[in-house]
Amino acid sequence: MRQLTITLLLLACITNSVHAADYTSYSGAQLFQRFCAACHGAEARGDGPVASSLNVQVPNLHQLSQRNRGEFPAARIAQIIDGRTVLKPHGSRLMPVWGDEFLRSEAGDPVAERETADMIQKIVEYLRSIQNMPVK
Repeated sequence: MRQLTITLLLLACITNSVHAADYTSYSGAQLFQRFCAACHGAEARGDGPVASSLNVQVPNLHQLSQRNRGEFPAARIAQIIDGRTVLKPHGSRLMPVWGDEFLRSEAGDPVAERETADMIQKIVEYLRSIQNMPVK
């Protein structure tokens, strides 16, 4: 029952038919709020309303660089978002929360694929912009 509740909450965070074109004008921060904040929190600190229902600790995304020896892992973050790097809370490769959701009704459309890649890049750059700065 708990897993069903989590699944329903995650699905509520994503529309059934996400069209990349509907979100191309969004900034990275707006995309993050729309697609990530339910789990990661409005401030990306791992405290979203769904976070306490998960069996894993949702990471504080301000610490990505810190956890990667001071370097922001942009390529890895993009792969997590688009589903190439599987994280259990994000779903399997057969049903990822991210990249394929944006393309579901537009698969194979090069314009939609480019728009999706641009949106993912905006989220990556937003996450880069919120990294904790090292204390000197």
